[in-house]
Amino acid sequence: MERPIAQLPKAHLHQHFTGSMRHTTLVELAEQRGVHLPQALASEWPPKLRATDERGWFRFQRLYDIARSVLQRPEDVYRLLRETAEEERCAGSGWLELQVDPSGYASRFDGLTATLDLILDAARAAERETGVAIGIMVAANRTKHPLDAKTLARLAAQYAGRGVVSFGLNNDERRGRALEFEGAFRIAQRAGLLSAPHGGELQGPRSVRECLDELSAHRIGHGVRAAEDPYLVERIATQEVTLELCPSSNVSLGVVDQIEHVPLRRLFDAGAPIALGADDPLLFSHRLVEQYEIARRVFGFSDDELAELARMSIRGSAAPDTLKKELLSGVDTWLATPPN
Repeated sequence: MERPIAQLPKAHLHQHFTGSMRHTTLVELAEQRGVHLPQALASEWPPKLRATDERGWFRFQRLYDIARSVLQRPEDVYRLLRETAEEERCAGSGWLELQVDPSGYASRFDGLTATLDLILDAARAAERETGVAIGIMVAANRTKHPLDAKTLARLAAQYAGRGVVSFGLNNDERRGRALEFEGAFRIAQRAGLLSAPHGGELQGPRSVRECLDELSAHRIGHGVRAAEDPYLVERIATQEVTLELCPSSNVSLGVVDQIEHVPLRRLFDAGAPIALGADDPLLFSHRLVEQYEIARRVFGFSDDELAELARMSIRGSAAPDTLKKELLSGVDTWLATPPN
């Protein structure tokens, strides 16, 4: 007998803005906005992706950019946030930390500041409608110049305490090392924002170490390849740096060949804090509940261990302390309730 995962209170810490869109919404908005979708997005869904080579990563980015292009009006942004929050409510999430690079939308929404204002207002509206609390991570693009990252960090700092809770760094690790963005993260951390750069996805342990050493990371986006260095894993466990593991994404992008090769069990048993994430459900088809199901079905996680994964996600979040306490209490209640 097993307890229902969708009723387990949890926090979702690794999901991208456009990538959180429902596929049905993508198709509908594309038709309304006159955007032609390639077959990979329109009918062959989810698309087959493998980003361990440059060609595969280019295809992934191209599909993501096409999906982004359907968000052309403010009401599209409100719809995306509302539907994303609805999905999180169904998954048992009490806190969603959604990451976005406002510069990807600034040209159609009157600039960086107006874009971030729009996203934050849409997030508050989604909160009111669904009851799911939402924090925004402003994320810089490591394929762009570090000065662009500093601009975003200053913008994020202005909204610290007003909906922006963390600062990130995403995109292809092979095209921008973490140490180049130390200045931007210093600006964000001075404002009290949590540091959560991507690392250890397409690059190995060195990428994770740079996130720790140069960016003082509180969390690592992915971090899955830290498992290749036992000493690094021990450091992560000791410093209580949360790894945002996204099993479905790792398989879709070719980080591992099979779901069984994701080192989730090994990292968990070594004491590394882990927060399961869906990354980009639009392109990888699976949302948060499926990641917990993978932990249960593939890696043999018991209900006690699933509850601990949920606690780790809550502790690693930037949620307010009162909400953390409420969610942690809910985890205890879930575990104390006999399975149906």
